[in-house]
Amino acid sequence: MAARTAIPITIRGVSKSYGSARALDAVDLDIRSGEFLTLLGPSGSGKTTLLMVLAGFIRPDVGSVRFGEREVVRLAPHKRDIGFVFQSYALFPHMDVAGNIAFPLKLRGVPAAEVARRVEAALDTVKLGGYGARRVDELSGGQRQRVALARAIVFEPSVVLMDEPLSALDKKLREAMQIEIRQLHDRLGTTTVYVTHDQREALTMSDRIAVINGGRVAQVDTPRAIYERPADPFVADFIGESTFVRVERRGGGFECFGRALAITAAPSDPGPLSLVLRPEHLEILAPHEAADNVFEAAVQQVIYQGDTLLVHATLADGSALFARKVATRAGSVPVRGERVRFGVAAANAVLVAGERG
Repeated sequence: MAARTAIPITIRGVSKSYGSARALDAVDLDIRSGEFLTLLGPSGSGKTTLLMVLAGFIRPDVGSVRFGEREVVRLAPHKRDIGFVFQSYALFPHMDVAGNIAFPLKLRGVPAAEVARRVEAALDTVKLGGYGARRVDELSGGQRQRVALARAIVFEPSVVLMDEPLSALDKKLREAMQIEIRQLHDRLGTTTVYVTHDQREALTMSDRIAVINGGRVAQVDTPRAIYERPADPFVADFIGESTFVRVERRGGGFECFGRALAITAAPSDPGPLSLVLRPEHLEILAPHEAADNVFEAAVQQVIYQGDTLLVHATLADGSALFARKVATRAGSVPVRGERVRFGVAAANAVLVAGERG
């Protein structure tokens, strides 16, 4: 199978309210041609509303949505040339697998012989060759998800939209399907917009991630940039595990707990600043070992998590600190009540404007 020429999506000033509740607030977003962009955010953030606006199921109060050069904000969903994968799969129980996949082709008046050819090609693409005559209720969750994907791509759309399609699957199958969906995207070359609240899923699958908070786009960037250089405390807190430490300005530098802070970059914002510490960046130091930045904390608990040990400690101001060690390389493991020095390199000491809400 081959997709039509992929197109960019341009969103400008899109807002949507339900009474006094503002689901989307003047959203601007550029989605590149052929990229896999994930809308990531907590429940109620507006990510699904934005996806439904792209699909045409919700009309915004104001704003523009362009697919390529075409304004689509007033266009019906079936005229937008999109494939849509629903969270619930939305398969027809009275149809077999082939009938489900053929449905969008028949709506478009595709000749029967061509329908049969495309359905078989779509089944092969999602690794379900020979399953056309199966009933939907005879399929596993993963197989149903593949059928939903096949139905979304069978008519070769320019844009594919996916609304948390893996949320009903167990962890192992979900992780396998993440790789399969990404590989399918790479083969077809469509512009794909994917919604999830799962941070690891977004990091695994995306070319770029748009983090949505309170109906606004908080940050758009590559997975690595969003994880390593979050734009604000919300993004830092939502993506991965973080400890936040209040930072004070001293002259031309910065301090934490009365000690000078070694960093490689700082925001220009004149307001409050927070230091973001990731568990994997914290090293447990030997008694006289040096580091760019050192934090003393009392160990509260050491949690065995299979591949890693998670050390929970408390800083001088009472805030929690978490450090992660590879279990097979753990060496000396601290015990509850022990005071430990944690070190973090300047390159991993990330400052963000604002304080954790």
